[in-house]
Amino acid sequence: MLIALAQAVVLSWGWKRRAIAFAAGAIGALALAPIDFAPAMAVPLSIAVWLIDGCIGQPSQNSGRRSGFFAGVLDAGVAGWWLGFGYFVAGLWWLGAAFLVEADQFAWALPLGVLGLPALLAFFFAFGFMLARILWSPGPFRIFALVAGLGLAEWLRGNLLSGFPWNAIGMALGGNDVTVQAASLMGLYGLTLFCIAIFAAPATVVDVRVSRSSPSTFRAFGIAVAALAILVGFGAIRLWRAEATFDSSVKLRIVQPNLPQDDKFRPERRDQILSHYLSLSDRATSPTISGLADVTHVVWPESPFPFILGRDPEAVRRIAGALPVGATLITGAARQIQSGVGSSRSQFFNSIQLLSSDGLLSESYDKMHLVPFGEYLPLARLFEKVGLRQFVHIPGGFDAGAGPRTLMVPGLKPAIPLICYEAIFPEIFSPADVRAGWILNVTNDGWFGITSGPYQHLAQARMRSVEQGLPMIRAANTGISAVIDPYGRITSRLGLGVEGVLDSAMPNALDKPPPVTSAPLLIPVGLWALSLLLALLGRYNRYNF
Repeated sequence: MLIALAQAVVLSWGWKRRAIAFAAGAIGALALAPIDFAPAMAVPLSIAVWLIDGCIGQPSQNSGRRSGFFAGVLDAGVAGWWLGFGYFVAGLWWLGAAFLVEADQFAWALPLGVLGLPALLAFFFAFGFMLARILWSPGPFRIFALVAGLGLAEWLRGNLLSGFPWNAIGMALGGNDVTVQAASLMGLYGLTLFCIAIFAAPATVVDVRVSRSSPSTFRAFGIAVAALAILVGFGAIRLWRAEATFDSSVKLRIVQPNLPQDDKFRPERRDQILSHYLSLSDRATSPTISGLADVTHVVWPESPFPFILGRDPEAVRRIAGALPVGATLITGAARQIQSGVGSSRSQFFNSIQLLSSDGLLSESYDKMHLVPFGEYLPLARLFEKVGLRQFVHIPGGFDAGAGPRTLMVPGLKPAIPLICYEAIFPEIFSPADVRAGWILNVTNDGWFGITSGPYQHLAQARMRSVEQGLPMIRAANTGISAVIDPYGRITSRLGLGVEGVLDSAMPNALDKPPPVTSAPLLIPVGLWALSLLLALLGRYNRYNF
């Protein structure tokens, strides 16, 4: 049956071939949160091998295929685009919810998010398939050609232009507490290379050229199984030896207000929203925690107010008056400053600000990695002509912050601040000369409703804890708020779409940072170079192991 399936894919052409690629990519999204069924990733990656196999050799006269090396490379790119398109449509369909928050203004552009963005991202898969086809060989070493091609494409997707590493292939192994531990050694991109090799290996069990299996193909599959076993063994041993400890002197309270996104845009709701935050923050949760008097630090999510906090003395006074002496509020907030002396233009930042019982503190952090079309409009003049603007109600959109830095919160160790979207990037962290003690992630996933988007966001954020060996405190407007230990394990959480508070002590960081922090790309580049070398051995020496 497997041989027949492989032959059907290899020999497919036209719209049948594109439909196979699209469906395989869509199935791969089942490996992502919230389903986290990692074996599903074997479908698109095995199909990928057979699709590229179909671009090799001379076509029959009736197949309708183009012949020649360059035609084969182009055909591989087309197959890769369709597979990527299916993967991103199935994995990012929830983006459409953001266009319906203010449907009267943005509903017309919904296809741009649901289909347009996946169509653009699919070109990275097309590039990966084309590079793999250039390196392709008939033996089991062709797996390494796919690793080299698609692995490089995934790194480029996460870094070119503004970068968008959402749902990287490696997240198929990142949704499990055990397999995600390998990120402490190799990060997201190293995990992606392993993921491609492991889940493409089933395609080597059959050899459609001779309609039977060969000993070398079974050895290739066995090596992939061994690689997965090594990842699982490493993760299991790391967790078995893990000793998660907490600083009980820090009493955290994470507030999840679950406010509808359209309400947050209304200035007339100012007083009700602020009152809701204050009353929820002071809620009694147990006989020993009666409210704000029993906590040292309160965390509110990203952009909680329909006003500029620093420009509203009355709001600052109300918040400061509610905080006990010695307590600190950490909150997302829009921040406004003048561009310079004599300038009439204001700069707006998506920020984290701190307050105490004395009022607004000077310490703050400005988001540096903004969401295109959400917080600013690329090619603004062009898109404004067709009636498109960014989602946030800020004239001209937000400005980007100066760069990565630590946030100094009274009573706590230095924090790595990440606002919303920033948590999906492995590279955005504090300066190398400062060892932070925890990661702060404030976000507002209310844009995306009760969909898979917030689950995917949480899964990617927690990988940052594994990579850095740091706990994460995460506050989200509609969820999912969580306390995450330095091994990426969620110690407590509030569900999606619920209102509440989450009380916790502060998890301690690992004594030593994981190896990946000192050389983030060392192992990924080494693995990629090894894959390239093995692919070239297979292509030019026809070496079979």
